[in-house]
Amino acid sequence: MVKIRLKWRGEVWETEAEPQECLHTVLERLQLPVGTEILTAKVGKTIHELSAPIDSHSNFELLGWESPEGKYVFWHSSAHILAEAILSFWPKAKLTIGPPIENGFYYDIDFEGNGPTPEDFPKIEKKFLELASQPEYFVRRRVSREEALAYYKDNPYKTELIYELEGEEIFFYESGNFVDLCRGPHLWHSGPIKAVKVLSLAGAYWRGDSQKPQLTRVYATSFPSPALLEEYLHQIEEAARRDHRLLGKQLDLFSFHEEGPGFPFWHPKGMRLLNTLQEWLRAKLLSHGYEEIKTPIILTQRLWEQSGHYENYRENMYFTQIDEEPYAVKPMNCPGSTIVYRTHIRSYRDLPLRLFEFGLVHRHELSGVLTGLFRVRAFTQDDAHIFCTPEQIQDEIASLLNLIEEVYAAFGFKEREIFLSTRPEKYIGSLSLWSQAEEALESALKTVGMSYQVNPGEGAFYGPKIDFVVRDSLRRRWQLGTIQLDFSMPQRFGLTYIGSDGQPHTPVMIHRAILGSFERFIGVLLEHTAGELPLWLAPIQVKVIPISEKLFDYAREVAAALREAAFRVEVDYTNEKLAKKIRLAEQEKVPIIWILGAREAETRSISIRDRRLRQQVQGVPLSEAIQTLKREALPPGLSEN
Repeated sequence: MVKIRLKWRGEVWETEAEPQECLHTVLERLQLPVGTEILTAKVGKTIHELSAPIDSHSNFELLGWESPEGKYVFWHSSAHILAEAILSFWPKAKLTIGPPIENGFYYDIDFEGNGPTPEDFPKIEKKFLELASQPEYFVRRRVSREEALAYYKDNPYKTELIYELEGEEIFFYESGNFVDLCRGPHLWHSGPIKAVKVLSLAGAYWRGDSQKPQLTRVYATSFPSPALLEEYLHQIEEAARRDHRLLGKQLDLFSFHEEGPGFPFWHPKGMRLLNTLQEWLRAKLLSHGYEEIKTPIILTQRLWEQSGHYENYRENMYFTQIDEEPYAVKPMNCPGSTIVYRTHIRSYRDLPLRLFEFGLVHRHELSGVLTGLFRVRAFTQDDAHIFCTPEQIQDEIASLLNLIEEVYAAFGFKEREIFLSTRPEKYIGSLSLWSQAEEALESALKTVGMSYQVNPGEGAFYGPKIDFVVRDSLRRRWQLGTIQLDFSMPQRFGLTYIGSDGQPHTPVMIHRAILGSFERFIGVLLEHTAGELPLWLAPIQVKVIPISEKLFDYAREVAAALREAAFRVEVDYTNEKLAKKIRLAEQEKVPIIWILGAREAETRSISIRDRRLRQQVQGVPLSEAIQTLKREALPPGLSEN
């Protein structure tokens, strides 16, 4: 017998079981909600299926829908049921792979002809629910390579996967009448799956290779209840309404054109937004002891060979020739920063040296992955590189953590997750230096009181890192900032500082970005706020609306006073009716509308329509309104003085 300990929602059960006894039988014996609320288990960092034997394990964390692992096995199992439902209507279709993804799952299928259309979604969903409700039990079976190849003799995709598993164990999962080549993990049975929605169809090349056959990717999602599905579908509708590409057009911020696919064209209002954001962050960085630099966009290919980018990243780089010598357009800013560092002999007294650059970089992305501002070929990183001694790492990281918190709070990102990624299998540098770096990162996180999750083995080859994920107003997750320790690049470029012992030493290089890139961050911010940007950041802060042509002169006077006070203002000189002018200004999501009538012109006042508070105040003296606006439009972290 094996003594086992089970943890479920803060409570603990201790019992005994036979090593070959499956976990679900133990849970049933304890009358725990197996197969309804409990979906899977975890041993350490590994998912342990409920249908798997206990073996020698002694500690199990039981997991439900609320956990990432619970969703993973839920959607992985759902992908199998989706494939089974589709095969019932298209029996000659050839299956490839069907993984879970962040908000559901998909299956890539070769239909060898006409496959499903959106009109077929309801019948697929109906069949899916029929299969899930039986329920279907997921049974894992080890098979020989020969048996697997024989079973899939008519499926070249599965055959290719089987050949790649040479020397590894091969497993089939059987559920109902369906069999699939799969490693798992899965639910015990399909009973918890109560709702499904087939979302869309897309083309996808086999293994992502454009030289290989094109498949049909069927996207879907599933939930433990129809109510959760309805909530998710509402979120999708809201996300579509907030699509930054639509808002960019509606607010006249940016556009994309066939003359430059993947290269954003910033319009005047977009530049006001971009410049305001950069000016605010620049002021904050300068106040935190940073120095700004700017490095060339095009640098010799030899530099990128020395940095390692040419070897590992050249497929994503653009190249050119100057004076018959090969050059590259920079995909990253780091090598340029090292050149600035080595222009002087540095002492330990000069460190830490904090250099930031709003650097324009170019990366070649496939046209199929370009997505508005989220995935572009040219973008500006809010990059910084901090050169410090090993002893300074912890203090610098702690300072960075506080700075990043300040920045995210300024934009209303109240929920965030932090991930500490440690030494991977392939790494450079000594184990002692890695241990010191990981301890410094972890200690800094603890010092500032930030909770975090450890991602073992997920660090970069040159050093451990901290990644920041925020949740927006729709609770979607966005990976923004990163802090990375780098021992490699200072060595590659021969960077040194003179230590207190009078000898040269190699500095540690901290790479960090807070927003990630200005383009992507603006896209995230537009969707987070539905385009209703805070007053200090709005491209047009005040829209002045004279109710008739007779008041245009007073409108010009008001606009001039606002511009003198450094506000971004626009006047509506059209002959439209007042109601339409107001409606158009609100569609442009201008925070403040000032309405001018004959009474306002006579008394040198204005009527204020505040979009943020959804209220209107009449007859406010112009000078008083401007002073109030000055207080309300202060960027976060700045006082009126």
